[in-house]
Amino acid sequence: MFRNWRIGSVNGALLAAYFIPVWSLVAFNIIVAPVHGLYERPSVAVALYLSDHLQMAGMDTVRAAWLLALGRVTVVAFFAIYLVLLCIPRIRRNGGSDEALGIALAIGSLISFASMVMASKVGEMAALRLHATELLLLLGAAIVVVIEKPAAASKTAEIAAPLGLEQAELLHNR
Repeated sequence: MFRNWRIGSVNGALLAAYFIPVWSLVAFNIIVAPVHGLYERPSVAVALYLSDHLQMAGMDTVRAAWLLALGRVTVVAFFAIYLVLLCIPRIRRNGGSDEALGIALAIGSLISFASMVMASKVGEMAALRLHATELLLLLGAAIVVVIEKPAAASKTAEIAAPLGLEQAELLHNR
């Protein structure tokens, strides 16, 4: 059963098992109460950067919080799509689920990198460690996906039989 599982598939599934519940909960908290959810531990660096360095007003902060929540929900959605595609063996063998994983990794890396930079600017060390860890997880998975190619389909060599006199040699007859 596990003969056609690649390291990238298992790595992506483990990442999805972490990011789907964690980022869903963070995004849900931001959607329910934008300012309160933004000032919780996973997003406090973004909130402090927005208020201290960009001097955003209340409604602008709420819009930025919703934008962050939308980005996190998008990453969660692509990880969920990846898991659904991973359950179909034919798609998994051909590497068809790697696109959804790649999009989730790209958007998630962008969010984590921006949050890490903001955490370093405001001096929030716990948030810096969290976002750096998430960024390293995402970048490590991206490297595995890029380096590991799907298994090539086995091709059987067929020897072409000579054509009879009544058959024309067309491209589809070769």
